[in-house]
Amino acid sequence: INILAKAGLDFVLIDMEHGPMDFVVAQRMVLAAEVEGCEAIIRVPRNDETDILRALDTGASGVIVPHIESAPDCKSAISYMKYPPVGVRGFSPYARAGGYTSRADHTVLENARLITGIIIEGKFGFENLASILDTPDLDLVYIGTYDLSVALGVPGETRNKKVIDYLESSVALVRRSGKAAGCLFHDLKELDYFKEIGIKFLTYKVDASVLYDGFSFVRDLKA
Repeated sequence: INILAKAGLDFVLIDMEHGPMDFVVAQRMVLAAEVEGCEAIIRVPRNDETDILRALDTGASGVIVPHIESAPDCKSAISYMKYPPVGVRGFSPYARAGGYTSRADHTVLENARLITGIIIEGKFGFENLASILDTPDLDLVYIGTYDLSVALGVPGETRNKKVIDYLESSVALVRRSGKAAGCLFHDLKELDYFKEIGIKFLTYKVDASVLYDGFSFVRDLKA
């Protein structure tokens, strides 16, 4: 994370949904990003109040919640992210997010600072997207094209026409709502296309994939 942040990225996305990540490691990653002036956003394992609270207490810049399929799902997620009177987030000034000391304005500042995001990746989520987008205080809608490809019967084929049709119509809805759309790109061609259709929150592959591709190239040099 520190190397990625030092490279000049705007943000890093810390994935706690897939793999063995725990909150101790996640907080270290947040620190490793922030020391280089890079935002750190945590993708929590599920739409769960405790998971979201612990992720935010690390001092992360925001949270992305996976598998949102309805407006009530989204409303719950936003409520877990925000302090009262907006939401129900529990308050401890002695966690890293609270600065380890009590401040009267902490909850107000934190509510204003946080990036609130969700992931739409199943057919119900896409079918209910219009009502999901009516949720107040939602900043970002990330389109999970891999899970969408599975739901549409074309696993892993993120450039299949079925997936692209869902992606384009969803991004158009998100843009009209005034929120940001996000997606994962793999190469410059895909990046240009995503920018053209209005995707603003752009993530590049994952660190494991970048490392694998890089060292596979070195492996092939011996031939």
